[in-house]
Amino acid sequence: MPNAKLPCFDVMTRTGVLTAIVAGSLAGAAACTGYARSTTSRGDISLAREADTIAAVVPQAATFQTLLMRNSIDVATATAIVDAVKGVFNPRLLRADQPYQLTRTLDGLFREFRYEIDASKFLRVVRRASSGDAEAQFAVDVVTYPREVNVVAASAEITKAHNSLSAAFDAAGENLELALTLSDIFGGEVDFNSELQPGDRFEVLYERVTRDGQFVGYGDVSGAILHHGGREITAIRAQGPDGRFAWYDDKGRSLKREILKSPLGFNPRITSGFSMNRKHPIYGFSRAHLGVDYAAPMGAKVIAVSAGTVVSNGWAGDGGNQVVLHHSTGYDTFYLHLSSFAAGLRPGQHVEQGEVIGYVGMTGAATGPHLDYRVRRNGVFINPVSARQRMPPGEPIPASMLANFQISRTRVLAELSRRLSANLTRSAEH
Repeated sequence: MPNAKLPCFDVMTRTGVLTAIVAGSLAGAAACTGYARSTTSRGDISLAREADTIAAVVPQAATFQTLLMRNSIDVATATAIVDAVKGVFNPRLLRADQPYQLTRTLDGLFREFRYEIDASKFLRVVRRASSGDAEAQFAVDVVTYPREVNVVAASAEITKAHNSLSAAFDAAGENLELALTLSDIFGGEVDFNSELQPGDRFEVLYERVTRDGQFVGYGDVSGAILHHGGREITAIRAQGPDGRFAWYDDKGRSLKREILKSPLGFNPRITSGFSMNRKHPIYGFSRAHLGVDYAAPMGAKVIAVSAGTVVSNGWAGDGGNQVVLHHSTGYDTFYLHLSSFAAGLRPGQHVEQGEVIGYVGMTGAATGPHLDYRVRRNGVFINPVSARQRMPPGEPIPASMLANFQISRTRVLAELSRRLSANLTRSAEH
């Protein structure tokens, strides 16, 4: 995703308006310099520099206070700014590599600070007129960038050259984020690691968000269709009986499964599948591998695939650091080779679906960082991938809400068809 620019800003002074001008991208360090207008005896306009603005990105391991002090803001002022910021933004959420701008007068007096929180908003801190209260010296607010949201449609096809969901959408000019969303939507119906085949096709109606003409992300997906192995699987985003939005097929049946597709926050690649006779990469002899290994970077978050209770978290021999959860559906899930556990995790604790329980590592008998994920039911380990697809779906749209759902479904599918047809017409014209 392209880096979005933080605009420089106008600053009022006794001599007029100072305009800070950033040269270059915020992806690297740059400097804005403010100038005040003055008129010479000959009537020409000259510009006298009165302020400096530094534009850069947050360095690794920086805190809000150290970032300010690194830019020559004194300790007392930096402390007062951090205290003022706490009212609208948690300073601990400062992230490395995010763009920021800081403006000082030439004598080093703090004037303004801007930090890009995400693609949609930024934090702004401005020095006020003199005040007896240290925190009241600063006006702090979170400002939303002006954005454009357009409803568009896209399609992507699995081919020999683009044989994965992400590759197919990349070839169609779309971001990985959209592929991951579709993976979540249809993950209960199809195993994207093994079942996709050439000719499978995805069609999706979604919101595309831009800022200053540049793509910054996706909004809501309204509907999607997966053509797979002669099947047509429809997904419609609709409000369910619990008031939450979820995914339903064209008949109003839930596409949700009791267990998440994976215990990682992305669509992971399986490096070793479930097997009763696998040659062990360390010991060299064959034995059962009662789970699936997911490729994942060291330290990646591992989440609970379903709400449950912590049975244990500790050392498990060859399994290294391991978490075991018990779920009300009768399933137990196992997460092996972790580098560490989530802070405060303990036996007997309840965890929600999607809650972080640990971090990827390579403890125990492991040749590299990965996650070994296992599922057990009634004392017997089962294949996590096929077991999830056999699980019953969630609660369907109730009869009392079905008529409204059908209206919404018809509207979404008609809009998807219309926009895809328009895409084809434009392609033919070019």
